[in-house]
Amino acid sequence: MRNFNENTITHAVLERISGASDPRIRQVSEALVRHLHAFVREVRPTQKEWEFGIDFLTRTGHMCDDKRQEFILLSDTLGVSMLVDAINHPVPEGATETTVLGPFFVQAAPAKQNGDDISGSMEGEPMLVTGSVSSVDGRPLAGATVDVWHSDDDGYYDVQQLDKIGDLAMRARFHTDANGRFHFWSIKPAPYPIPHDGPVGEMLEVQGRHPWRPAHVHFMISAPGFEQLVTHVFVAGDKYLDSDVVFGVKDSLIREFAHRTPGTAPDGRAMDTDYFHLNYDFGLKLAASDARAA
Repeated sequence: MRNFNENTITHAVLERISGASDPRIRQVSEALVRHLHAFVREVRPTQKEWEFGIDFLTRTGHMCDDKRQEFILLSDTLGVSMLVDAINHPVPEGATETTVLGPFFVQAAPAKQNGDDISGSMEGEPMLVTGSVSSVDGRPLAGATVDVWHSDDDGYYDVQQLDKIGDLAMRARFHTDANGRFHFWSIKPAPYPIPHDGPVGEMLEVQGRHPWRPAHVHFMISAPGFEQLVTHVFVAGDKYLDSDVVFGVKDSLIREFAHRTPGTAPDGRAMDTDYFHLNYDFGLKLAASDARAA
């Protein structure tokens, strides 16, 4: 087969893919070709526009290293990450909704005890976080692993300023107590822009979009027999809740970071300054194999 034109080339490519031995590879490849060719036919790019698109993807790849993943940023800002999340994490009643992982998770978060202050050397408005982890039917889950991380009051994460602060801060790994509860102290996070000094930032600018995310605290929670939960809790009233650049906000994940005056905090700590209090109760759904056996 040869002499392909606008009307025949798609069929030709699909025919050559038909020999793929793995059914899933064939399915994905065929769908990619169909939709990609349909996109090109719809927008009818000039040769220069096609070259610009190739250059954009090349520059996106060049921005990726062990500290930054520009392609995930591109996926996030085009809503693809949240679409994949929605497809893969249907939420039964009683389970906490999921959202994107984000680019600042660290596997080796420091282990901390309930009640510890994880702010390190960072200055900001004190914040107490309390919460619980249970199954969807309300059974407390003792010993669940709770990873937390968030930005400082200028919107920066520790990994963005290690040369300045010297060590990880505003992140830790806790375990729930016998009643499925956990609590810790830190500082109140702020809204922040995603990294926008690369190709993704250029894209946002020409699309007339801002790069900001509303203030939030990240949680990754796991327990044996349950599906791992990756989510955020957002600050109620934040001005970016309805325009989050990565489309991650869900109503059920918004909470008051309640302002408190000096006195005895809910965990018994004596506070001589104002502080904020976030409380959130998380529900985990059974892992697929356990759910089928139930």
